[in-house]
Amino acid sequence: MSSFTIPIGPQHPALPEPILLKLEVEGEYIVGVDVDVSYMHRGIEKAMEYRNYIQNIYLAERICGICNVAHTVCYTLNVEKLYDKEIPPRAQYLRVIIEELNRIHSHLLWLGVAGHEIGFETLFMYVWRDRERVMDLIETITGNRVNTAYTTIGGVRRDITSDIEYKIRKTMDIVEERTKYYKSVAAAEPTILNRTKDVGILKTIDAINLCAVGPLLRASNVKNDVRADAPYAAHDEVPFNVITYPYCDVFSRILVRVDEIFECINMIRYCLDHLPKGPIRIKLPLKPPKGEAVTRVEAPRGELLHYVLSDGSEKPYRYKVRTPTLANIPSLCRMLTSTGDYIVKIADVPIAYASIDPCLCCTGRVQIVDIEKNKKWIWSWEELKEYSKKEWEKS
Repeated sequence: MSSFTIPIGPQHPALPEPILLKLEVEGEYIVGVDVDVSYMHRGIEKAMEYRNYIQNIYLAERICGICNVAHTVCYTLNVEKLYDKEIPPRAQYLRVIIEELNRIHSHLLWLGVAGHEIGFETLFMYVWRDRERVMDLIETITGNRVNTAYTTIGGVRRDITSDIEYKIRKTMDIVEERTKYYKSVAAAEPTILNRTKDVGILKTIDAINLCAVGPLLRASNVKNDVRADAPYAAHDEVPFNVITYPYCDVFSRILVRVDEIFECINMIRYCLDHLPKGPIRIKLPLKPPKGEAVTRVEAPRGELLHYVLSDGSEKPYRYKVRTPTLANIPSLCRMLTSTGDYIVKIADVPIAYASIDPCLCCTGRVQIVDIEKNKKWIWSWEELKEYSKKEWEKS
């Protein structure tokens, strides 16, 4: 049978962000896939070199709106390494609380989107209704629902009062009860089972070889979590279980994320029960010492990596971010390609793609390579504008 190419994207109802999936198909079966994520490049890493370390907090959290807490925690931990200073224990615990609240809202958001992708709109509406409770709680603690800038260099911006603590506990009880219901629905609802079991297969060996991260990796039965393997903030003191499932499919990824919500709730309760007394922030000079640092955190989508190079000024000389979605793109190509063991149909693409919880706004990267000389170089702004002008005229 001859094959032909079907493009999905960069604008498509099933894909909320611009990405181009070039699917090589034979009949209804996908036998090859190529991915283009270059439609949304915002240049945040370069922009950070022109702003001071405090201003960059607000840039870092806008790398990804849903994972904004993970980015600010990773950024501030990274900069604090340059100073070689430890922040107060109370601030460490407060960072864990807001980080895990962010993870709960992210996983609930994804569960609703998964329902939407398979045509289960009722699940989408119910889950997002309960997610609003978490968003309201985040607003109560930080003052904003999404981009909060709660974590700052040296600690956190706000403390929590006894009234806020009561609201957190009450909301966690409600979210826990609702999540138990959603797990029971996921385990029994034919719509979910028929569209997710044995769909988007990523075998354990493939997940390891392709360096998958986050719930995608853990749903392929690999016990890996930065919070446990390289603890940061107060994660070395707050107990939790690393959730894994052996099914290696979309259904397994649902179960991982749902069970992780329970772990997040338990971690938040532990932090409230053992919250240290004392200050929530220390003052640090605007200019850190010369040096470099690398920090990893476990974002809702997986391992997030930040690198900073300081020349001793109030602005970073170089900043680099490796996001979870970028790391999971090779695994996406693997799970969308049929093999001798299983087949992938065109209809499986939306939910299989969504199962990595993609964020394209934080993924796009640009690299200029001279193919003839096999080398990379950095263009000036004027050179880049001239190149863009020539390419536009060609088209």
